[in-house]
Order: sequence, then C-alpha cells, then structure tokens
Amino acid sequence: MSTSLEPLRTSLSPQERFQEYLHAKGLRQTEQRKFLIDEVFDQHEHFDAEELIDRLPSRGQTNYVSSATVYRTLREFVDAGLLKSFQLEGRTVYEHDYGYPQHDHLYCTRCQELFEFTSDELLQLRDRMAAEQGFRVTGHRLIIHGVCRDCGKNRRKKRKQDLV
Repeated sequence: MSTSLEPLRTSLSPQERFQEYLHAKGLRQTEQRKFLIDEVFDQHEHFDAEELIDRLPSRGQTNYVSSATVYRTLREFVDAGLLKSFQLEGRTVYEHDYGYPQHDHLYCTRCQELFEFTSDELLQLRDRMAAEQGFRVTGHRLIIHGVCRDCGKNRRKKRKQDLV
C-alpha cells in the first residue's frame, strides 16, 4: 500500500531493538512476537491489523497468532518505537518508524495508495514556523489527500451533456 523509502543504517535490527524493549519492560520474547516482528519487517509497506492478520497462517497452521495477540503486539511495536500508527479513513494504519527517515505522505482517495516522500523544504518550513512561535518540535505527520496520476488518467472524458 505504499511507495517505499530507503531504510537508514541502524546499529540494531528491529528484532534486537524489540528485544531491548522487552527486557526493559520485564517481558519475555515469545515465538509469536518473534514471528510477528519478522512478518512486519519482512517488507516495507503500510498496513492495518486486519491486513496483517489476513497474511498470517490460519488457526491450526504452524505459526498461528490470534487476533488479540496481533493487536497487542502491534501496540508494543509502537511503544518500542518500531512502528508509527495513524488514523486514515477510520482505520489504524501502521508504518515502519525504526530505521526510516522522517517522511510525509500523499494519499490517493480513489485507489487508497499511500506515497511516501521526504522534503527538506518542508522540514525547514516546519522548523522556522516552530522557532517563530517558540515551539519545540517533537515530530509531525502530513498526509496530503488527492488523486494519483494513474487514477487521474483513468477518469472518464467529459461529454457535452456533462458540461450542462
């Protein structure tokens, strides 16, 4: 569901970073958590919990993970700084945070594709506006809604009767 950014080099893998988080919280690493972190970080894409559940093994298969465990573990991934979550059209969408640069999104309201982009000019504007207001930035999220090039091309040609 996204156009990908290149990952940044990190000293720890997402798995190692999550292990540190679990240790700090006094939690243990389970096989289900290991499987989920591998599934989530195997590919760079935006997803919601239901999309993740749909691609996981079904009940009775090896590596089955219950829906409740998926939701709980996704919250842990967010708390650990591995994922970010945001609301988009009434659903919680997750994206990789650890190991990826600050970025923003273009969202096509027709095909529901999210396109990631980085912009030094946008960051400079953000920082300038914050400085003018004496505001300390801790982060931001920008999602620009519109219609992507492919969906714009597929639009029906206007007929004379449509112009009336």
